[in-house]
Amino acid sequence: MKILSKICMGLLYFFLYMPIAVLVLFSFNSGRSTGVFEGFSLYWYKELFHNGDALNALCNTLIVAFLSAAAATLIGTAAAAGIYKFRGRFFRGALLNLTNVPMMNPDIVTGVSMMLLFVFVGRAVGASTSLNFFTLLIAHITFNLPYVILSVLPKFRQMDKNLPEAALDLGCTPLQAFFKVEIPQIMPGIFTGFVMAITLSIDDFVISHFTTSGFQTLPLLIYSMTKRTVKPDMYALSTLIFVTILLLMILSNIPSILEDRKKKYKGVNR
Repeated sequence: MKILSKICMGLLYFFLYMPIAVLVLFSFNSGRSTGVFEGFSLYWYKELFHNGDALNALCNTLIVAFLSAAAATLIGTAAAAGIYKFRGRFFRGALLNLTNVPMMNPDIVTGVSMMLLFVFVGRAVGASTSLNFFTLLIAHITFNLPYVILSVLPKFRQMDKNLPEAALDLGCTPLQAFFKVEIPQIMPGIFTGFVMAITLSIDDFVISHFTTSGFQTLPLLIYSMTKRTVKPDMYALSTLIFVTILLLMILSNIPSILEDRKKKYKGVNR
């Protein structure tokens, strides 16, 4: 049984990571072929930095990703604090279920519904164009929020409830207790939610496709290339993005690992 489970796990990781390995390999290909590795070269990485459209789309993607992640992290942290401190179990459960709905909802439904909303509001206020950078940013903040809330909320539950009360007894106002005591305790969850929001924003295509016009992100650029042909310099760009996201995910897990080690160390000393 153990051998079978290991084989299944090996096949799972093979199908998950083999396409990425092929992408990384062919980003170093000296030729244009996508089926024959002609030799090792950094040619397509050099070409990437001469591709103005790709660099502009990457810049747009990073701007949207960091702005939406920052806004979603601030709003999501406040929302998680409100849900945690909500006393009624029924209303708390209802809020959590409402938070889960956007994650379960298909992206195309979210994209189309938000497009209709933005067009309706744009026509109501007499705007010259209903879809632009700001509608894209609002859409990204919206679908990032549930992931931030679900990253921060468990940290509130793991926090010692006596710490905020002790801060209040020592003269802190509720706001001071929140920023000086609670925020440091939930910081690993905030950082994880922020990183997750960045990766989701960079990856998004469907919702971006329906909620912007004229502002091109990287997924939209690559989609437009598929109608003709995808140049190998996109393999190089995808490799750089994959490595960056991998490093961010590793960094996001470091605070949790350090926190677990501190708890184990305290437990041993006791």
